[in-house]
Amino acid sequence: MKKNTISKYIVAAILAFSLSSCHDDLDLMPNDPNTYTEFDVFKDPSSAKLALAKVYASLALTGQKGPDGQGDIQGIDEGTSQYSRLLFYLNELTTDQAIIGWGDPGIPNLHDISWGSNNTFIQAMYYRLAQTVSFSNSFIVNAEKLAETDQEVKSYIAEARFIRAYAYYNLIDLYGNVPLVTKISSELPQQSNRKEIFNFVENELKAIEEELKTGKGNEYGRVDKVAAEALLARLYLNAETWIGEAKYTEAITYAKLAMQSPYKINTNDTNKNGSAYDELFLADNDTNGAQDEAIFTLNFDGANSRTYGGSTFIVKASIGGNMKAPDFGVNGGWGGPRTTKALVEQFSSSISATNQNGEPTAWKDKRAMFFTDGQSFEINNVGTFTDGYAVAKWSNKRADGAVTRDATGEYVDTDIPVIRLAEVYLNYAEAVLRGGAGGDRATALSLINELRTRAYGNTSGNITDSQLNLDFILDERAREMYWEGTRRTDLIRFNKYTSNYNWPFKGGAQNGTSVPATRALFPIPNNIIVINPNLNQNPGY
Repeated sequence: MKKNTISKYIVAAILAFSLSSCHDDLDLMPNDPNTYTEFDVFKDPSSAKLALAKVYASLALTGQKGPDGQGDIQGIDEGTSQYSRLLFYLNELTTDQAIIGWGDPGIPNLHDISWGSNNTFIQAMYYRLAQTVSFSNSFIVNAEKLAETDQEVKSYIAEARFIRAYAYYNLIDLYGNVPLVTKISSELPQQSNRKEIFNFVENELKAIEEELKTGKGNEYGRVDKVAAEALLARLYLNAETWIGEAKYTEAITYAKLAMQSPYKINTNDTNKNGSAYDELFLADNDTNGAQDEAIFTLNFDGANSRTYGGSTFIVKASIGGNMKAPDFGVNGGWGGPRTTKALVEQFSSSISATNQNGEPTAWKDKRAMFFTDGQSFEINNVGTFTDGYAVAKWSNKRADGAVTRDATGEYVDTDIPVIRLAEVYLNYAEAVLRGGAGGDRATALSLINELRTRAYGNTSGNITDSQLNLDFILDERAREMYWEGTRRTDLIRFNKYTSNYNWPFKGGAQNGTSVPATRALFPIPNNIIVINPNLNQNPGY
């Protein structure tokens, strides 16, 4: 199911979170004989597999037609409504790792942490995740009959249950108390609390663990048993923050299971630049060795599964100033996000060159993938792309420099890793330092140094046991995983999001300022509350 099939088939589904449909009568059969509905896609296992593709596609694509024209979500630009683009907006742009000069209504409020309950992007993410839940629910109920006689379809259902659990993981993280909907219904759902949602995700992932294919036993791009284990480790790591119950021992247990799988850290330095890290974010990351580290990915194909979100957004939006778009395998840049000096300073111990002002321009740690030519270190004007270092982490070039499937350079092939084994290493180390049982510091240190050896190309960046503490782990997570959609969650878990740590333009102040503690959760979109009076707004909104 790599790249070219996920955009071709749909599952007809009712939005169970009480979102309105764009059709007046969902019982009408389509006139187009090429259109698939639940009436015929579940007639046999091969058709059901095509329907499963739509469940996956709910996180990667934006509609039924392609990059634009028949969007799944109304009221927002279709390309902006894509899941990983919205995750960047909500979990990176709201932190020290990204800032953007675009003035679209609602965007400046994200980095300022000054949003309200009508913010377009906060609404769109709620809709997107609600739709993913709805598509998953529809698939599960319609495939159950086939699963009674076909083991393969049973594993398909387990995959859909994983996607649904992952959507709820995001809803816990971003919004807190949301409706728990597992069946398609026309009734307005009741609001569940964070603990109930947490328990659902935990129980679902445990229930499907043995029904999913074994590690690397599925097609690339489809989840397996290890994905469930890795997501459980991530869930447990956040348990104390989300539900007030420390579950670091459980985080260690499931991180160990994921690490004992066939997945491995990519050390294949095909382009011979001294580090294999950059190959995780190239257009051939499904074949260049990076696929061995990527436990759960969103797949993109510039020829067949096109969107203005996904990797097309992360590559093209990051290009501006003196950057040359062809160097990144695309036909132009959008001059959007770059980073703040707070992220750059995470690499201060590995600086190998500076400019005439003493500002860093090169680093021994190859994860510091910043473009500095013509870019200022300090940000004085948020609206100017050249204020702040640009990020060159993502590319539409292959490791051998070849062009990709879309010869025009308009759409990007690079897959987005949602969960990498490197994150599991970091989760294990953090859980050990937070007192979880079943792990040990020596293993944690070894895992961290394995990542740093890859980053430096040698052992010169390795640390000693005395340097291994929670502050170091938070910084190492920034160095290893910036712009991968986890930073806000990490800062909240370390109690450094709303206070205790500032970065440029946090709270709208140039040097940063604290914001209300209630900003650790996004608001339930106001129009959802208007539709469903069973829902209560989060405090502070």
